[in-house]
Amino acid sequence: MRYIAVFFQICLIYACGSKTSESTANAEKRQYTEQKNPVTVIVLQKSPFRKELVNNGKLVALRKTDLQFRVGEQLEKLSFKNGDYVKAGQVIAGLAPFTFSQQLGNAEIQLKRNRMDMQNLLIGQGYTTLDTTAIPPKIYEIASVKSGYAEAYQSLISAKFNFESVKLVAPFSGVLANIEKKLYDRVNAGTTFCTLIDDSEFEVKFRIVESEVQDIHLNDEVQISPFSNKKMYLGQISEINPVIDENGMVLVKALVKNQGELMDGMNVKVIISKRIPGQLVVPKSAVLLRDNQEVLFKYTKDGVAYWTYIQTLAENTTSYSVIANPDKGATLAPGDTIIISGNLNLAHESKVELK
Repeated sequence: MRYIAVFFQICLIYACGSKTSESTANAEKRQYTEQKNPVTVIVLQKSPFRKELVNNGKLVALRKTDLQFRVGEQLEKLSFKNGDYVKAGQVIAGLAPFTFSQQLGNAEIQLKRNRMDMQNLLIGQGYTTLDTTAIPPKIYEIASVKSGYAEAYQSLISAKFNFESVKLVAPFSGVLANIEKKLYDRVNAGTTFCTLIDDSEFEVKFRIVESEVQDIHLNDEVQISPFSNKKMYLGQISEINPVIDENGMVLVKALVKNQGELMDGMNVKVIISKRIPGQLVVPKSAVLLRDNQEVLFKYTKDGVAYWTYIQTLAENTTSYSVIANPDKGATLAPGDTIIISGNLNLAHESKVELK
């Protein structure tokens, strides 16, 4: 009997413990199911939407040229350095002029000698003047060739050209780049000495996909933002190449004025905006991917989140233009309350509360 009593006591304790554990579990379950997720919402309205085409591009100077000396000599003068601004006509650098000055002087002396020889030939034929209007052209030509005057005249022109070429002059205003030579270095004729860039205006080259061509036109405004400083510059589309390349892309060019911080070759982001009226617009944070489908959650007055399938029609940096997905039988209309934050872990018919 004693053992039977102990057995009944053990069973009673076990039964009470099981009921207590079950009651605790049920309480926790009720607490979990009643837990609400804090969310923020907006009321959906039709409004204009700014569709954005975002592409990467590169800045190219409209005027850019490599400058060379036409003659070779020792570098004697260097007035500027890389990054300096020069005006059209300013002398950038100069070579030692002595050799070319001597050649010019010798050419002038030789021309005078040959001129005298030609005069003697013409006097022998009865002409006492070198006035070309008083001498038949054929006789004058023969005399100038025989006397060496024609050849000496050409040599003088070449000597003048070489003498003037010891100065490197800026053909237009711009900023200098790629100067590598130092004073008294040897400079060879025809090799690039520096690059002159007109940085007052740049051309932006970028490519868009074939399906986006219908959204752009000549003179459309574009926004240009360098990757380096994130500032925004305004430009205009200047050219649309009417050819689709093998990758289905179209080359587009735009012009942008430089406000002092743009540089040739700079990588930039190009944004083309287009205003579309009468759209259902939601922040990007409202749209989620579930089972590879785009969805958002609608909020009801009883504090329940309803899973709604949608399609995005267009996007910009902050928002989507959306419609209900017709293949899923979903509905979406102005006046619906849309959850825009706190929605990452929501399920269909989750309990939520407004922040």
